[in-house]
Amino acid sequence: MTIKIEMMRCFSTVAQTGNLSEAADQLSRTQSALSMTLKQFESLIGQKLFESDRKNRLSPLGEQVFELTQEQLRQFDNTVNAIKNAANHPRGLIRIASIPSVSSVVFPTAIKKLTKQFPGLKVELQDTDTQRVIDTLIQGQADVGIVSGQHTLSGIRSVMLFEDQFGLICSPDHPLATQAHSPVISDLLSKDFVSNNLCKIIESEEFKEVVSRANVSVHNTLSLIGMIRTQNWITVLPQQVTHLLPNELVFRKIHLLEEKRPVFCLVRERSPYLRYAEALVKIVCD
Repeated sequence: MTIKIEMMRCFSTVAQTGNLSEAADQLSRTQSALSMTLKQFESLIGQKLFESDRKNRLSPLGEQVFELTQEQLRQFDNTVNAIKNAANHPRGLIRIASIPSVSSVVFPTAIKKLTKQFPGLKVELQDTDTQRVIDTLIQGQADVGIVSGQHTLSGIRSVMLFEDQFGLICSPDHPLATQAHSPVISDLLSKDFVSNNLCKIIESEEFKEVVSRANVSVHNTLSLIGMIRTQNWITVLPQQVTHLLPNELVFRKIHLLEEKRPVFCLVRERSPYLRYAEALVKIVCD
């Protein structure tokens, strides 16, 4: 007998729930059948995976096997989903994950051109932050991703799209919005400065000091914008994000802060929909 994917799924579910009863309910199995599958799995491995028969604590080996089975199950489930997508979308499918500041500006036109080029093509687009875009690509849940910053990833090709200038975002009545001269980095040393994920891209030592002193960090762009609209909070974001901003917010360049955010398109080279992904990249880059 060899190790089967169902054995790994049973073991993984029990490890996550910590008991046979709940795991059996999730898997629609009897407890006795689940227990037998676990015994077969441990027999094939040759060692115990749980500290006791209660199954509420993994052994040291069980911890390692759990991580490995989780990875294998993700790959298997992604493959199954890809097969189902191929069957349900015989004319093709492309899945895109993108940072919001780009998806709202670039993709309305790009997707229209792509679907005209490939009639019947299905398109799925999701907005999320850079790290989630990367995770989605690695897990095989997206074919094309748009991210902030450069990232070297195995099996994923990177194409630079553009760079945009960082600047101050604040309400129109904020003192930094109304002053005659451009704000400087030291103007940001305020208890009202809100840090965000994109601030990490900026290498200026003076600006890093500003970020280190920030008492508030907000990582969701729309939540961040919501804060800036109230209570005179301020932050620093790339100019491209201004396309998402309500009219009552202001973007101002910061004197001597010349750094820009690089925006890259990532293509999963082993995607079953690589043909459409490459066509989309060509449209976006042209």
